[in-house]
This record gives sequence, structure tokens and C-alpha cells, in this order.
Amino acid sequence: MAKYTLVLRDSGTAFSGMSPNEMQTIIARYTNWAQPLRETGKIVASQKLRDGSGRVLRRSSNGVLVSDGPHAEAKEVIGGVFVLDAASYDEAVQIAKGCPHLDFGTVEVREVEIIR
Repeated sequence: MAKYTLVLRDSGTAFSGMSPNEMQTIIARYTNWAQPLRETGKIVASQKLRDGSGRVLRRSSNGVLVSDGPHAEAKEVIGGVFVLDAASYDEAVQIAKGCPHLDFGTVEVREVEIIR
């Protein structure tokens, strides 16, 4: 089986202004989608990225520059990732079609290239 990542992107403000109860409802949707996939071994890892924090590194002639990120002017931010075991892109896409994140942004499906 190949590994695929689901990269969850949104505006960075998709969840702002929600009440704690609304956020719990959203979290339950993700859990209800992901838990059966974890139990069958399709989801092998997942992480929610912390909102509004991070660092961006760029090489320049003066060395490596480190700046805060993600940038507020960005149209989309990566909010989290899932790693899947799937037989094909088609299977990974079918799994991604059920992801609740599609109601808030986009889900990018990418095959993981194993480098040895």
C-alpha cells in the first residue's frame, strides 16, 4: 500500500468567531469521519496545526532568514494533515471526499514518495 497525505487548507479564519459548542460540534464531525478509518488502518497519522503560529525559513545570500508565519496575507493556510494507507490515488480521493474539511476549505491529496 502506498501512503498519501491529505493536506487541509482553509482561509485561516474559517473557524474564527465560533462558540465553544460550535467548535465541539465541528471536532465531533472530524472524529466521526476519522475514527472508523483509523480502526481499519486507513488513517495512520493525523495532526491539527496550531492556528496563527509557525516559522518560515528562506535561504538568502546572508544565510537563512526566519520569519513568523503563516503570513496573514496568504489566501490559504494549512490547518492540518492526515496520512493514509491506500491502494491507489482513487482510493485516497474516495476517502478524502468524506472529509468534513471540504465544508471549510480544500483537501489536497498527495502521494508520499518513500526515499531510501
